[in-house]
Amino acid sequence: MRHTGQDGRLGTTPPVPGRPTIFLFCLCALFFALITWQVLADGPLRDADERLGPWITGSRLPDGAAELLADLGGVAVAVPFLAAAIGYAGWRGHRAGTFRWWLAPAAIAVAMAAVPVLVIPLKELIGRTGPPGMDGSGYYPSGHTATAMVAYGGAALLLLPYLRGTYARRELVIACALLNFGVGLGLVRRGYHWPLDVVASWCLFGMVLVGVVLVVARYGRRPAAFAADADQPK
Repeated sequence: MRHTGQDGRLGTTPPVPGRPTIFLFCLCALFFALITWQVLADGPLRDADERLGPWITGSRLPDGAAELLADLGGVAVAVPFLAAAIGYAGWRGHRAGTFRWWLAPAAIAVAMAAVPVLVIPLKELIGRTGPPGMDGSGYYPSGHTATAMVAYGGAALLLLPYLRGTYARRELVIACALLNFGVGLGLVRRGYHWPLDVVASWCLFGMVLVGVVLVVARYGRRPAAFAADADQPK
């Protein structure tokens, strides 16, 4: 949906999240709670995870390709990528005169800052040991997966409003999903994490990104939009 700014230029109206958005948040929360409980309780899901991990590690994906995919979740790669997307989205929004153009870029930046704030205490609290060959504990949830989830998922959220056509937007979402899957696969294939370490980070930071969408949709709309919504028959 498009609107004109105070100077008459076009801007982008944030989408209004509906029930599917809330459902996705709840689904991520449910799966994260379930996985965490199973890891802490040494449940059957953890047993299956520790059987699946060595099978993926022994797969035919070349070491070099797996290492490259895993590195895409590193701060040195993912954070500059996200910073470029934040800068571009901020520039486009400011240029278009979008109402509170800074809100979405700022919210995504806060989400990235939340990665160590959430991941490090959970690693310490849960203290899961790593796959064979990895020393110590603190592997759950995966920090590289979390960084990739916020960086590439956040970049996709920022860029979607500036793409024309359903096809281009669908391709961006698919590319983002494949990239995050590739990072997770590379981490497990190289033996850096168990599969559930990766899935838990997808769930946790899926919640964070959905939260960003809700905040931007709530506070990124002009006051007149709320009045129009209130006037509509229930």
